[in-house]
This record gives sequence, structure tokens and C-alpha cells, in this order.
Amino acid sequence: MKQISRTNTALLLIFLVVVWGVNWPLSKMALNYTPPILFAGTRTILGGLILLIFALPRYKKLRFKKTWHFYLISASLNIILFYGLQTVGLGFAPAGLFSAIVFIEPVLLGVFCWIWLGESMYGLKIIGLILGFAGVAIISAGGFTGNVSAIGIILALGSALSWGLGTVFIKKTGDRVDSIWMVTLQLIMGGIFLLSVGSSVESWSNIQWELPFIINLLFISIFVIAFGWLAFFTLVGSGEASKVGSFTFLIPLIAIHCSSFMLHEKITLNLLVGLLFILISILFVNIKLKSQTIPDSNL
Repeated sequence: MKQISRTNTALLLIFLVVVWGVNWPLSKMALNYTPPILFAGTRTILGGLILLIFALPRYKKLRFKKTWHFYLISASLNIILFYGLQTVGLGFAPAGLFSAIVFIEPVLLGVFCWIWLGESMYGLKIIGLILGFAGVAIISAGGFTGNVSAIGIILALGSALSWGLGTVFIKKTGDRVDSIWMVTLQLIMGGIFLLSVGSSVESWSNIQWELPFIINLLFISIFVIAFGWLAFFTLVGSGEASKVGSFTFLIPLIAIHCSSFMLHEKITLNLLVGLLFILISILFVNIKLKSQTIPDSNL
């Protein structure tokens, strides 16, 4: 297992948290220029093709005939559902609020790992799970009053659910497939599916290929998806998976701050209180399992 210095570890973690955080308002801005499903498919397949450059030298570890179904299931959960619901959902809700709800995923992950991976369930973890769901309820309260789109809330929860299930699936199959090939093929396979669906229900002519959109698309494809995943696997490969998991809570904070600055989204009391509950819940769920923390499989 290749070790990296503390400085490089810190730099990679900062890079991940920043690009995965700013991804939310950038994705929201991109929807002004493109239909959502075509955008989801384009950015994921571009990211996958970039990662393919790094995966090809490891072709002996692919074993596609024996492992193709793992890639297909992972692509369905982590790309088609996660990115698909996320991109469509951003059209119905503010990016900051949407990201805060999606980041109930580490809490859902605690439940899934208890059910399917046999991880322990103890008092502090149970309190954390309750706080997490309470946080989402507080944030989502606006959906019942008409202040926030109920559809946006449902899509955010669906995105979090698929992300959590995808993470557990990758954890269970991690010893059967190569990690770089897993993320590369799930991006390519998921991207092809999303582009196929998008092409049938949306129109390519509705994409405005203006400079702001092109820069946005390239930034997300290259830095958020491709380089983000390379940094992620560098950290995991050096034994820093637990740190990736513990820094997850910073991502919605950055997303909300950037959305407020870039999109002029309002930061409501419900959002702040609900987010605080979720952050505390993530810490409670992970605090005693730091050595066993499962890193999130998507953003």
C-alpha cells in the first residue's frame, strides 16, 4: 500500500471537498444552458473517458466477462440514479438545500451497513441516525408549505438513497473488481444510458453551446468527476479512506456557501438548523467507527 505524505494527503482532501462542494451550484448553473438528462450523461461519459486513459494500463485487472454485472449494477445505482436524479432535481430546488438533503447519505449508509455488512449498532450511532432524519425533516418542511418544491425534496432523497446503496454495493464487491475500472466503467456505462434516454426525451438542439456552459461542463467532467475520483482512490489506496469519510460533512457547507454567493440563494433558518442536525448525525454515526469508515462512492 503506497503511502503519501501528510501534506499531500491534506492537499488532496482539500481538493476533493472543494470541487465536490462547488459542483452543486455549478451543476445548477449549467441547467440554464442544457436539458438535465443530456447534461448528466455528457458530464459522466466525459469523466469516464478521461479516466479510461488511467485505467487502460491496468487492462489485465478488468476481467470484464466475469465482472460485467458488477459494473452494470454499480452504474445503475451510482450514475444513472444518483447523477440522473441529482441533475433533474436541481431544476426543482436550490442547490444548497438540495445538497444538504443528499448528504443524509452518510446517515443512510450507517443503516445499510448495519443491515447488509453486519456493522455494529450502538447508542450514539442510533442517536446520530435519528438526528440525521430529523435534520432532513426540518429542511424539507418547506415542501409541505409550498416554499420548497416537494418534487425537489423527493428527488434529493432518491439521490441520497441510490448513493448509499451504491456505496454499500461497492464495499461488498470491492475485492472482486479493480477500483479504477469500477469507477471508469460505471461512468461510461451510466453516461451512455443517460445520453440514450436524454436523446429520446430531450433535444440536443436545446443545448446552448456558449462559453460559460462549455467551461462549466469541462470543469465538472475533468476536475469533479475524473480528477476527483483519481484523488479519491489515491487517498483510499494510501489508507486514508477514513479521512475521506470524516471530511464528508464539509461538502454541503461549501455547497451552501457557494450557492449563496454564486446563485444568490437564501440561507433560511430551517436550512441552517437542519444542516446542523445532519452534520452532528454524521459525526455521531462515524465517531466510533473511524477505523472502519466506508468512503462515499459518488458526488
